[in-house]
Amino acid sequence: MFIDYITLMLINMVAGVFLLADYVYRGIDSANQRQWIPGFGITGAIALTTGLHMSFTWPVIGSFNIAFGETSVLFGILFVATAVSLAQGWDLLTIAVYGFFAGVVAIVVGIRIINLNLTKQPLLSGIGFILTGLGGIFAAPTLYWKTNRTWRLIGTAVLIVAALIWALTGYLAYWNHLDGFQKWVPAPMR
Repeated sequence: MFIDYITLMLINMVAGVFLLADYVYRGIDSANQRQWIPGFGITGAIALTTGLHMSFTWPVIGSFNIAFGETSVLFGILFVATAVSLAQGWDLLTIAVYGFFAGVVAIVVGIRIINLNLTKQPLLSGIGFILTGLGGIFAAPTLYWKTNRTWRLIGTAVLIVAALIWALTGYLAYWNHLDGFQKWVPAPMR
């Protein structure tokens, strides 16, 4: 059965990256860390669930399962772990270290999407992955320099640009999928 929920994964990433940008901008040094728990938790749960399903079942064609499924697992577990850590009052450094390696994966995937001309807009998708990956790579330095307002503004800007790219990609995908799948029929009904 053909299932394509990359649209859901994309818009979930938009929400998550915007939440992360807000956290970097005004939350990282806030006394009230708990206000980000629900948003990070929801984003993480959807990304982890859809990413694991895509990684285990390969519901879409070709290497899109790797590019979107596996990176969604990494993204999702980071957000779930962040929500749990904020709820427990734990230090975020080890999550930031994990984020570094997940960020490297996102950058490699972004470069390879451009290189292989994958997706309908490979340059835009590749840049989206690269900018999102930079968020992971610079997570630990951002924790270290959390009092540096300029550093945080740069990080916030990078994350907002990444989220806008994913928003454009995701909403266009919804537009196109509604047209492309309008006559699709599940196998039992054929």
